[in-house]
Amino acid sequence: MQKNRAKDTFFSKNRSVNCRGKLLDLRTPKVMGILNITPDSFYDGGRYMDPDVALDKVKEMVDEGADIIDIGGASTRPGAAIMDPVDESARLTPVVSVVREHFPGLIISIDTYNAAVAETMITNFDIDIINDISAGEMDPQMIPLIAKLNVPYIIMHMKGVPGDMQDHPTYENITDEIVRYFSEKKSILHKKGVTDVLIDPGFGFGKTLDQNYELLNQSYAFQMFELPVVAGISRKSMVYNLLGISSEDALNGTTAVHMILLEKGVNILRVHDVREAREAITIFQKTHKESN
Repeated sequence: MQKNRAKDTFFSKNRSVNCRGKLLDLRTPKVMGILNITPDSFYDGGRYMDPDVALDKVKEMVDEGADIIDIGGASTRPGAAIMDPVDESARLTPVVSVVREHFPGLIISIDTYNAAVAETMITNFDIDIINDISAGEMDPQMIPLIAKLNVPYIIMHMKGVPGDMQDHPTYENITDEIVRYFSEKKSILHKKGVTDVLIDPGFGFGKTLDQNYELLNQSYAFQMFELPVVAGISRKSMVYNLLGISSEDALNGTTAVHMILLEKGVNILRVHDVREAREAITIFQKTHKESN
């Protein structure tokens, strides 16, 4: 039954996001490649601090089929401290500058919870999307800024902040609570005039392993908002802890969860491994087209 619903989501609903006048068509799933320019991210921390190395990684992800590149300068792993926006902008600027120079038409998202960082990146580098793990909770200036600059805005659910989000998170009903959260956020953003909103249930952010899989099982519920859904589970602890492996060995498990997410109607997969995610989407689309 849910397979049919997912088919309807991808092949019937016309969803798109306006990125600086370019329409990103989300009737079929898209891949968002992750570029962490942080020293301590859980999987690839420290690998892409150098702009030239970062640019090579972006070229690789674009060649492998990335539709969006999501660049983050502040670690959001469990236990991470809040980053000063001046330091975050200073870390982002050399990398974002060289990426935008070499890929003027590329859809670039900035992963930040700081409004000042978002404004600098949008103003100086024509950034297309802001991806905010806190949905405006960590910086009250973020939502007014998004409304003023009129850029697509990814809002994620997180319980607490990165520093304490994994300190015994509890829910009466995790899906119901997150649905209420997005309902309230959607109303606030609508009143502010923000139209291009994407939602991310926040796997791994203030959720235990069991809560993550309960949320995964029920994630079709987010289709009720008729907004694009983003999901990032790439090589996360919900995969590698369940399987008793490391993040380095979690690609196969990640791909398995990606197929479940696609069945549940997710529009954008946020990933470290672009080629494998693109292959999963290709197979998903083929099987669903063939069954129509």
